[in-house]
Amino acid sequence: MIIIPVKEGENIDKALKKFKRKFEKTGVVRELRDRQKFTKPSIKKREMKMKAIYIQQLRDADMG
Repeated sequence: MIIIPVKEGENIDKALKKFKRKFEKTGVVRELRDRQKFTKPSIKKREMKMKAIYIQQLRDADMG
């Protein structure tokens, strides 16, 4: 359960923003979407590999 302490006189928008950030970090929505369909382990592995290659290329371009 996510608990957001709201201080006296604190803006409700600020508290809502904190809640949204904490909720996003838990990864509940991402996990829910992943569970809606089955993805073969080989495809997951391939996607992770492609993502790693993409990130490495970005880092190489940034350094060079």
